[in-house]
Amino acid sequence: MAGTSGTLIKQYEVMRSGMLELLNIKNLALIEDMRLEFHPGLNVLTGESGAGKSFILRALNFIMGERIQSSMVRPGAEKAIVEAMFELDGQELILRRELVAATGRSRYFLNDSLSSQDKIQSMRDRLLIHTSQHAQQKLLKPAFHREILDSFLPERSLVNQRNLILGKLQKLSSEKNALESELSSLREKRDYLEFQSAQIEKVKPRKGEEEELTIRREKIKSRAELAEWRQKALDILHRPDTSLRDSFFELKKAVTHLAEHYSDFSAQAGELENVRILLEDIDRSLRTAETSSDTMELESIESRLWELAQLRRKLNRSLESILLLEQEIKENISFLDQGELSLKHLSRKELELGQQLSETISRLDSLRQSSAQELKSRLENELRFLGFSEYARIDFEFTPEEIFPGIMENRLRLLWVPNPGQPSQPLDRIASGGELSRFLLALVGLQSQHNLPTLLFDEVDAGIGGTILNQVGQRIKDLAMDRQIILITHWAQLACLAEKHFLVEKRVVDNETYTSCLSLNRLESKQELARMVGGDQGLDLATELRNETKH
Repeated sequence: MAGTSGTLIKQYEVMRSGMLELLNIKNLALIEDMRLEFHPGLNVLTGESGAGKSFILRALNFIMGERIQSSMVRPGAEKAIVEAMFELDGQELILRRELVAATGRSRYFLNDSLSSQDKIQSMRDRLLIHTSQHAQQKLLKPAFHREILDSFLPERSLVNQRNLILGKLQKLSSEKNALESELSSLREKRDYLEFQSAQIEKVKPRKGEEEELTIRREKIKSRAELAEWRQKALDILHRPDTSLRDSFFELKKAVTHLAEHYSDFSAQAGELENVRILLEDIDRSLRTAETSSDTMELESIESRLWELAQLRRKLNRSLESILLLEQEIKENISFLDQGELSLKHLSRKELELGQQLSETISRLDSLRQSSAQELKSRLENELRFLGFSEYARIDFEFTPEEIFPGIMENRLRLLWVPNPGQPSQPLDRIASGGELSRFLLALVGLQSQHNLPTLLFDEVDAGIGGTILNQVGQRIKDLAMDRQIILITHWAQLACLAEKHFLVEKRVVDNETYTSCLSLNRLESKQELARMVGGDQGLDLATELRNETKH
């Protein structure tokens, strides 16, 4: 209400850590431009049916990640924009989402930076719980039922311990499975890897060995060729049948004899003497030249090159890649041996954690069983106070569920019987939207914890009236003392409790329809309460309701 003091608002700011402070809506359906500033406590929205309260709900759901059609963009506008400012853990958090009319695409912004739908939706449970009849209800999800019971456990440390051990176990199991998969692949290859390793070890190739041997072989072949030419020269000089050396001596002897009688042969005889000396030098050089044989070394080289070639053919690789393969094989076999040890260690650790988890779950299940009975009694009493039949009964169904291979935990499901003579059934089968809202109202009313998200109640008053309506109002007023509540109602008995009262109206201007939302002062709120009550007596009743809220 406009008359709420600044001191009271400061009190609310100290008591809670999160709330919806501001909501801006532009060009969404019949809303052209709307700005709502909320109170930390109870905010009430009222108005005629069809005035457009649902558009405000759609805007809140839209900014929390729910999808709406592009047809929801106001005709003539390029896009719809919804902005919300929350206070979360003492920090301002600004969310904005835009919906483009032409494409139907939307963009998310978190503190003016682009964000994602997943990130925004992951934050929803900390920001807003919407309990409308048509919204997706967490209350209908069995996974949430266990959270409900766990929030009432006297020893929450067991839940944290269970979650911590399970998280470690799942991480360990993931590591173990990944290692097992890698080792399994290597185990299948181990025989072949060891065969390859044996082949390489047998030959023991060295880096650059093949090139070195090829060069040495060519040198030896070159020396062998020269040795053949040396031998040919010696053969020519000393061939038994036509020895060049003996034939030359005979020639020289004959020419010398002729020179003694014919002067014309004197010069030739001198030249032949020089040739004789030359032939003797050649003979001496040929005989004293290197005569060692490279045959054995060449055979050794050829044999080694053949071994290397055979290894290349067997492994279908170059020698360079074979050397790399040898190192890879050693590393793989070493990893396989070490991995087997690591796998055994992980298995032992997994067994230890599994035993710890089983023991923790055993204690937790026992604690849940006993706590369920206490919560059952308290919740049934609260539901009766909120207008349910005195015969309404709550049941907690515990069903074993495997949460990890070989480890069972009781899966919890809330069942209830709203009327006598009916079997227990899940909430989603027999509960209306209004009943679910009051059911959640009963739960949050029993919880002693603070820092809850903003609660948005829609149709919490459906199907009730009279004394029950007053009791529902009292519960809502009590809840609003330590958390923010946004309530949409058609009942003056609830609207009069508002600390801030909004009126949603639909008006037509120049043949254009608009939905507006006004923050009412005390007098305006009194007039709206009178309208809700109806008739000439409405104003007097509204005054009476207003006076009652002071006490």
